[in-house]
Amino acid sequence: MIIKEVTDILEELAPLDYAEDFDNVGLLVGDPHTEVSGVLVTLDTLEVVVEEAIQKKCNLIVSFHPILFSGLKKLTGATYVERTVMKALRHHIAIYATHTALDNAWDGVNAKILEVLGIDDRQVLIPKKGVLRKLTTYVPQEDAGKLKEALFNAGAGHIGKYSHCSFSVGGTGSFKAGEGTNPAKGEIGKVHYEPEAQLHLLYPADLEGHILAALQKNHPYEEVAYEIQHLENTYQRLGMGMLGSLEQPMEEKAFLAFVKKRMEASVIRHSALRGKKIKKVAVLGGSGAFAIRHAIAAGADALITSDIKYHQFFEAGEKLLLLDIGHFESEQFTKNLLLDHLTKKIPNFAISLSESITNPIKYYY
Repeated sequence: MIIKEVTDILEELAPLDYAEDFDNVGLLVGDPHTEVSGVLVTLDTLEVVVEEAIQKKCNLIVSFHPILFSGLKKLTGATYVERTVMKALRHHIAIYATHTALDNAWDGVNAKILEVLGIDDRQVLIPKKGVLRKLTTYVPQEDAGKLKEALFNAGAGHIGKYSHCSFSVGGTGSFKAGEGTNPAKGEIGKVHYEPEAQLHLLYPADLEGHILAALQKNHPYEEVAYEIQHLENTYQRLGMGMLGSLEQPMEEKAFLAFVKKRMEASVIRHSALRGKKIKKVAVLGGSGAFAIRHAIAAGADALITSDIKYHQFFEAGEKLLLLDIGHFESEQFTKNLLLDHLTKKIPNFAISLSESITNPIKYYY
């Protein structure tokens, strides 16, 4: 396999269009057409991880966090970023990062946290805006069912937990086929009137290529008339953070102990106990203090995240129990998620989970 084939598989899970504007995702170092000898999956790409890749004969590192976040102006080895990139280049090792593309994905970072906590039901905490499109097209009424089914199979028509969503209205289309055409309906040189259905379907932007390919392949007309609108609606299967409910409510201290054990956290910083049981839980891997008000608005009893500042703990008040379990701790299972996805798609390929501990924070007990 070449690098691009591996990254295409990763982008089925977390399309790069899902990433936040400030982020730096995708192939950061390397040639996409290089043949892959092995893949090393990690949370962070550091010098020690590159060294591990060398030892394991892996020439592609799949990392959650990007080692290159802002532009490098020089490569002198003065910083850990420069040293890591230089070592990777010297040994012809490519580096790919998913970061907020995987944060926003339906089966991404936060779904993995809920899985570790044993919570099955889930919904997006902060749905993303501006990623939905609406397709409008016109098709002979007798072909409308077949075309809709093809568009559904390509990924159109999902609204929340509902699939096969569409709207159609009847009307009459007209056209005159010119010389050199091969009309499915009517005759060359004559105006033709056809009973048609006007179809409307929603889809996420990253599926646009698949949707339009399905439209062209399954539409009976030689020239397909269609329109695409960009919508500001939120997309319920894409966004930051997730919500779910425990099977049984838990006392706050029992919940803290439960989270500490399941998330393998050395310590938990938390807001004042409220004397209320925990049932509905919000999670957001990484720095998630910005989600406090969203968790409160969603009726969550607790928010599990990291990097909460002193004054941000006050925002919880009596409405929410805040848990800061540590940045690394909140995202540490992400590399298992990436490994599982790759091994399912390419089971007979050399894919390894990094054994390097990249957490920069240490604890004194």
